[in-house]
Amino acid sequence: MEIKRKNINRGYTKLRVWEDSVLLFKLVYKTNKNFPYELSKSRNNILDAAHSISRNIAEGYCRKNLKEYLNFLNIALGSCGELLSGIISFKAIEQIDEINFEILDELHFKVENELLGLIKSLQKKQNDGDWEDKF
Repeated sequence: MEIKRKNINRGYTKLRVWEDSVLLFKLVYKTNKNFPYELSKSRNNILDAAHSISRNIAEGYCRKNLKEYLNFLNIALGSCGELLSGIISFKAIEQIDEINFEILDELHFKVENELLGLIKSLQKKQNDGDWEDKF
């Protein structure tokens, strides 16, 4: 995904975890867009959880404060958990078949681990005092 307009505050668009979380949102949307009406609230909840991941990565990055950035990354990690729980639930009621579940789970696993890696890296910078909170 190429973002044409670039500036310092849009640096999150270069993060693999942000790109992958946008792909995860797209995949969740495509997978659940034809769910029956009676599941619309639950369907919207997992779509919101998927969308929340990339949005929280972006918001934390744009804060330019390491403590806040880590907080928003942890919120994104919580949304990952919420999303996986929803995906598992939809699989349990046979709204998501095994093939689509595996595709979702694989990308979800990747995003979750990328988030964990980014958090760990930033925590190291925090502990080492190797972070500058300005443009």
